[in-house]
Amino acid sequence: MVPHYWPQAAEALAGRDPQMAELVARYPGVSLVSRGDPFGTLARSIVGQQISVKAADAVWARLVAVLGEVAPGRVAELGLAGLAGCGLSQRKIEYLNDLARHFLNGQLQPVAWSHLDDDAIIAELVAVRGIGRWTAEMFLIFNLMRPDVYPLDDIGLQRAVFLRYFNGEKQPRRVLAEIGERWRPWRSVATWYLWRSLDPVPVEY
Repeated sequence: MVPHYWPQAAEALAGRDPQMAELVARYPGVSLVSRGDPFGTLARSIVGQQISVKAADAVWARLVAVLGEVAPGRVAELGLAGLAGCGLSQRKIEYLNDLARHFLNGQLQPVAWSHLDDDAIIAELVAVRGIGRWTAEMFLIFNLMRPDVYPLDDIGLQRAVFLRYFNGEKQPRRVLAEIGERWRPWRSVATWYLWRSLDPVPVEY
């Protein structure tokens, strides 16, 4: 699923920022893509924390094989002991079970998120063990495809901004925030293009 706003956002960014214009021209016909499943996206983000992409893919494959269906009810059914052989740490198993509980007891209700702003959704997500602000922001970008998320703590974003706008020199957080103001209300799109400047293969969560 491609965001409906992408052509408008890309045109607006290219029209106001020469660096963005170059990136938009370099990557035509590609955009952010959503996997569409909120629980699966969040579960995958927990599995992938602090390990390589290759390792995360391997653990995820084992988890899917054990679960059969990646769903809150299935995680709750297996519980802590049932996920012990998937290659997950005990802490991540606890995180996945807490995530499942939040879905099952209604603390997380994806159907309601279309009526909430970004900060309200982040507040709900970070109440789950193992989900911090960065993970919540990635969820807003890659699953909900919110157009104006600016993940200041993302190392890839920081590196791309430093390289393209400051000749590789690191800048304080305040400067990163200020430069992002020029991209409102399309900061998610700007971030995606900046990620592409480092790695031409689009990331999906």
